[in-house]
Amino acid sequence: MLEKQRHQLLLEILEEQQFASVADLTAQLNSSEATIRRDLIKLSKEGRLEKIRGGAQRIGNRPAGAPKTHLAGSAFLVNKDKMTTAKQAIAAKAVSLCEEGELVIVNGGSSTFMMGEYLTQRDVSVLTNSYYLAQYLCENGQNQVTVPSGEIYRKQGIILSPFENDSIQNYRCRLMFTGTAGIGEFGVMETDSLIVRAEQKLRRQSEKLVVLADGSKLGQKSNFVIYPLTEVDILITDDTADPRVIEQIEAAGVEVITVELEALAA
Repeated sequence: MLEKQRHQLLLEILEEQQFASVADLTAQLNSSEATIRRDLIKLSKEGRLEKIRGGAQRIGNRPAGAPKTHLAGSAFLVNKDKMTTAKQAIAAKAVSLCEEGELVIVNGGSSTFMMGEYLTQRDVSVLTNSYYLAQYLCENGQNQVTVPSGEIYRKQGIILSPFENDSIQNYRCRLMFTGTAGIGEFGVMETDSLIVRAEQKLRRQSEKLVVLADGSKLGQKSNFVIYPLTEVDILITDDTADPRVIEQIEAAGVEVITVELEALAA
């Protein structure tokens, strides 16, 4: 991650939390303590945050009733570099489900972003709220790409519309692909109510829901249940996933496709 990107994310974390410790920033930004301390010193000198013992805090308070400008959850640029081998294998399997010439919906996220490499090799049109995926497809392929109108949330790299009536309602497709903060017996989970609302709006335009989740996501819980398992058609995961959680998901009628990472490495 570039220094400029890391600084932007650091400031957005302070915007959400008002205060963050060095340890917290190190974990959220997947950086070393030395790097974070250098960042805090530099941003403090620039007057963009207040450096205090053990961490930093936002300068000033957000006015009461001010509109929400950030989404809860980890940053795309951090997540993108985690579990990359599993995500790539899962993404390749996901794209293999697409038919030539069809339109698919791809929800924003680090797992679904990995589909871009394989989508550029296919004659598939894409409707996506992922700023990063749309950019990748436009720069590297010939896919027809459509994005909804709305505001860009930089931390997650997604486009969300505050309006119910937008361009999304004019599209209809067979498959929608989405990542998740966690999936298990309670269903598919997410971190922010705005993400839930936006994704459910996309879901209404598709016939089947395909969830991409590496093994670390199975059994994980988050703030919001976006879909019960009965609304999931296919889950694509890897062979590091807990077999007990897979059994729970299959018992709900979900088709589980497991990619074998060891075989892929061999």
